[in-house]
Amino acid sequence: MSQLQQVENVKIRKAEARGHANYGWLDTHHTFSFAYYFDPEYMGFRSLRVINEDTVTPGDGFGTHGHRDMEIITYVLDGALEHKDTIGEGGVLYRGDIQHITAGTGIMHSEYNHSKSENVHFLQIWIQPNSKGLKPTYNQHSFEVEKNSGKLNLVVAKDGRNSAIKVNQDVDLFASVLKDGDSIDYAFENNRYGWIQVARGEVDIEVDNNDKFSLKAGDGVALSEIKKVSISTTSNGEILLFDLA
Repeated sequence: MSQLQQVENVKIRKAEARGHANYGWLDTHHTFSFAYYFDPEYMGFRSLRVINEDTVTPGDGFGTHGHRDMEIITYVLDGALEHKDTIGEGGVLYRGDIQHITAGTGIMHSEYNHSKSENVHFLQIWIQPNSKGLKPTYNQHSFEVEKNSGKLNLVVAKDGRNSAIKVNQDVDLFASVLKDGDSIDYAFENNRYGWIQVARGEVDIEVDNNDKFSLKAGDGVALSEIKKVSISTTSNGEILLFDLA
């Protein structure tokens, strides 16, 4: 039986159905097939290839490893994540920071928990680029998502508009922190697709003023041929909304 609930053009991926591994230093959940977790039903959605929810213990992390031909986005939920790479970039990401890497022709990097006492909790997202062999680049930007609660904050965009980080794919990514009673709407243009990932708390989603769904942290939902989505909460929530070609 499929673990992806389907109602017309809405497919819900429940948190508990994700791939999961715990290596002691790393507790990780995979929305789509990744590493040792493979399920042909869950290879990605449109250009969205990976959503991993990672928690790394103090002082531990991913040693130097390589990537090619992938757009990699890191969204920190709690703690501090330290990055170093072979193109001379490095820094520490905190809550509200977003990192973007164009792996392109190849990049080596490491990611470690910067803290010696607290876990770091983050989402790592991979998006397939619109072309291969791009020059490797690195971007890091702080967005005041919590201060702008109750709104959709554009953090990554195909054209880099409105101070968003530019990505090499036809995708816009919005982040939103919702407090009790908040409600936001988003309209999709024709031939666009959506993915909503719940990062914290619980949210209620209504599509095209019809079907309603309740989602919790770790849940994701794929939206196909949907014109409008409304997102609200009575239990504080945080979401990422992808608008995909």
